[in-house]
Amino acid sequence: MRFARRGKAEVDINITPLIDVVFLLLIFFMVSTTFTKETHLSIDLPEASADPVSVVKNQIDVSISKAGHFAVNEVALVNDSLETLKRAIEKISQGDHSVPFIITADAATTHQSVVKAMDAAGQMGFVHLAITTKSTAESAEMEE
Repeated sequence: MRFARRGKAEVDINITPLIDVVFLLLIFFMVSTTFTKETHLSIDLPEASADPVSVVKNQIDVSISKAGHFAVNEVALVNDSLETLKRAIEKISQGDHSVPFIITADAATTHQSVVKAMDAAGQMGFVHLAITTKSTAESAEMEE
């Protein structure tokens, strides 16, 4: 007797659910990630007892590291000369000297670096100048 041969059923693995789960995990981690504002310069702010000021979207933030290196809106400059600082500020401000000009300097930076940033702001005609500090209450909480 001859029996009819059954063809072997082709076995395949459906990976569509696996891909769906991987994409859902990717979306979950992208949504649940917290983004922090980090600059390339490490800055320890000096202390003051003034009230905090609200953050404005269009502002110029000049950061000065402990070593006196400058960054304008979180972009580090190639050197620390006054002309380079002024060119970077002019590029970001696009001629609008009414935007807030904020200097964020490390507590241990030299006075000369802060004066250089203030000098650049004054020469370019900025009228809204602020210096970033941390409150004394905030630093007392960190010490405890």
